[in-house]
Amino acid sequence: MPSCPPAKTEVLIVGGGAAGWLTAAVLSATHNLDEGVLAAQPRVQVIVLESPDVPTIGVGEGTWPSMRQTLKLIGLSETEFFRCCDVSAKQGSLFVDWLEPGSHYLHPFMLPAGWPEFNLAGCWLPFAGDIAFADAVTTQYQLSKAGFAPRLPQAPDYQPVLNYGYHLNAGKFTALLQRHCQDKLGVRYVPAHLKEVVLRADGAIDKLLATPAGSAELGVYQADLYVDCTGMQSLLLGKALQTPLTSVKDILFNDRALAVQVPYPDADTPIASNTISTAQDSGWVWDIGLPTRRGVGFVYASDYCSDDEADACLRNYLKKTAGSSTQAALFFAEQAEPRQLQFKPGYRNGCWQHNCVAVGMAAGFIEPLEASALALVEWSAKTLAAALPLDPALYSLAGAKMNRTFLRHWQQIIEFLKLHYVLSKRDTPYWRAHRDSASIPQTLQDQLQLWQQQVPQPLDFAYQDLLFPAASYQYVLYGMGALTQTLAAKPSQQARARALFAQNYQDLTRLQQLLPDNRQLLQQLALKNQN
Repeated sequence: MPSCPPAKTEVLIVGGGAAGWLTAAVLSATHNLDEGVLAAQPRVQVIVLESPDVPTIGVGEGTWPSMRQTLKLIGLSETEFFRCCDVSAKQGSLFVDWLEPGSHYLHPFMLPAGWPEFNLAGCWLPFAGDIAFADAVTTQYQLSKAGFAPRLPQAPDYQPVLNYGYHLNAGKFTALLQRHCQDKLGVRYVPAHLKEVVLRADGAIDKLLATPAGSAELGVYQADLYVDCTGMQSLLLGKALQTPLTSVKDILFNDRALAVQVPYPDADTPIASNTISTAQDSGWVWDIGLPTRRGVGFVYASDYCSDDEADACLRNYLKKTAGSSTQAALFFAEQAEPRQLQFKPGYRNGCWQHNCVAVGMAAGFIEPLEASALALVEWSAKTLAAALPLDPALYSLAGAKMNRTFLRHWQQIIEFLKLHYVLSKRDTPYWRAHRDSASIPQTLQDQLQLWQQQVPQPLDFAYQDLLFPAASYQYVLYGMGALTQTLAAKPSQQARARALFAQNYQDLTRLQQLLPDNRQLLQQLALKNQN
């Protein structure tokens, strides 16, 4: 007879940051909350062991719309989240100069009208020279570029008018998650410095040795399952369990970034609705608008750009985007001290080994294009929560299942990000190398050939649990000017398309009168919170 799940599973998360505390929150909320009341006997006891002396990287400040469902799952008020974490709404990514200097396109979070029952792209193609794809198939192109917010301040938490994720202060987000986990979800916090990972004879983790903060005594910490959230050090999965890292530097060349926080010239500066990604000669710059500042960074490849050249590139961008070119803004662009991050683009050969699961950068990291890092944390935490509680004897089966999906997700992310580079016409060694067929995965090459005569569709992908839907490929493909040469749509399809295009136009007119701008939304949410 099959064994029953254990009455309680103890999970020890090593490392905090957004990955550690978000995982702790998802595990505890999934198993231990019932209508907001913590169960007296938790099925999963979560402990976070975190060194108070190790700062979190805190570079990622953008999320996907999936974060709305995650925050709702863990019982966090969206209004409180906006207030505590310097949050603004994110409606997609605006790509500037990627095809060539002077070009731009939007990858919005709204799916094309009629999706997935009706694929509108084929009916847009005859008008490609007159209207941008994202503008034709969704209202979000015009609304987000004009700075409109995607929700109403009087609406209930997490209820959108337009699909949206968040821009946030990563440090404040981590602090809020920690408070919420301890105060509302029964997560135990152990501030301690990890000293050693002791393995069993079968290769699994037996125990951890760590010194609590303020003590010289060596403590022993054991659990049923260990979660590695130690960032790029990957102290458990990578270092102790020797799980190899699969490098993708031959596909995606970027391995460094410079990041800086940029103050606004004044308190009324408009807040951008999209992450702005601007291509450079040897990389790209991200620009994220928060309520009180911008988060700006330059992602580059050290093989094509020296650190000094990268610093000069970032400062030049800051000067160009200093608004009215005030003396204060220009002075900041010259005196700013960007923080450098070095990374090895790649992912571990599986995220679950024995009784250890890695989440976040401990499992892998590549450049932050399209902000997939936190989305992978969400997926990992929810997948792990669905597998627990579980008899440890079955960890190998659960791990094999999770690893298969983990590897599929990484393959898709890598190919989707590569798509942005392959379609560019920019003419520098960095961009030309990205178009070299030797650096393009064969599956992506095959898809690009098919998409010359077929619009991207869900059936193009073998799995349906994709992080990026087929619609995302349409936004990038057609935003970068790569058009599909297909047959004309049938009359019935043309009639359906005309109705959808007309409905988009009507909705745009209505929402322009209904929605506040981003700063108005935040101001009204602050008043709502006070009341």
